[in-house]
Amino acid sequence: MPGIFEPLPGGGAAVALDDVEISIIRSLAVQLLELIGPGPAEDAPDDPLAELFAEGPSEAPSDPVLRRLFPDAYGDPERLPKSPEEAEEQQAHSAEFRRYTENDLRAGKRGTALAVIRSLDALAPEGKGDAVLKLAPEESRQWLGALTDLRLAIGSRLDITDEDDTDLLYRLPDEDPRKPMVMAYLWLGGLQETLVATLMP
Repeated sequence: MPGIFEPLPGGGAAVALDDVEISIIRSLAVQLLELIGPGPAEDAPDDPLAELFAEGPSEAPSDPVLRRLFPDAYGDPERLPKSPEEAEEQQAHSAEFRRYTENDLRAGKRGTALAVIRSLDALAPEGKGDAVLKLAPEESRQWLGALTDLRLAIGSRLDITDEDDTDLLYRLPDEDPRKPMVMAYLWLGGLQETLVATLMP
């Protein structure tokens, strides 16, 4: 089980993690939370409906990682608009869609990152120092969402846009300053892949 998720009887998944692995995942999840930021009504705790009815931003984030996590809903990144009018129309539709959906999307991503942190904080070592993380089916789906977000964030920082970029990363020399981030990206990919396999019917 070390380093890979395995299915649990009755649903869910389990993986053995050592202290370093736990620390890496937890640190990345905390950084993701900080990047996503607080909810729109964090300064109004006495009004539980404030966040529900708060409108989100209408412009795409300036940070490339956030743009990857919260992309425009309209327009094809592989195809340029045929005219200025088409570009303007796509921008208007994307702004409207973002205004009414981004707050919920951010709340969902905060929720999955928090679920990862809480499950790691509840872990106790077993045997030779490794801890076995056991996830119920719903927790497995939360972890899958968080792993996806973490890989998108790291991939954005590494300028990964397609599979060829990933192949190049395998060949980076050890002294390259990107190497630790690359290793984390590839390792999280392995975790993600094995977790997906546990969720397959």
